Amino acid sequence: MEWIKFYLIGIIILLVAIMANFMAAQIGLKTWYAFLEGIANGQGLSLKDGLWLFVFYPLVLGVSAHFGLMLWNGFF
Repeated sequence: MEWIKFYLIGIIILLVAIMANFMAAQIGLKTWYAFLEGIANGQGLSLKDGLWLFVFYPLVLGVSAHFGLMLWNGFF
């Protein structure tokens, strides 16, 4: 049962990450892919992109993991 729990939480994190990346790109924020590509090309990182990538994006993913755990505990 523990593997099913990890899988469910992983799927939720993945779906939230896909949505967060899509929304970030739509409002002009860098995604991790664009950030790593920019590093390779010698580009810097703006404050808003840095806050998104290092503060808010991990927070969103952490909240999604918590949501997955709450969902697991509610159903099983």
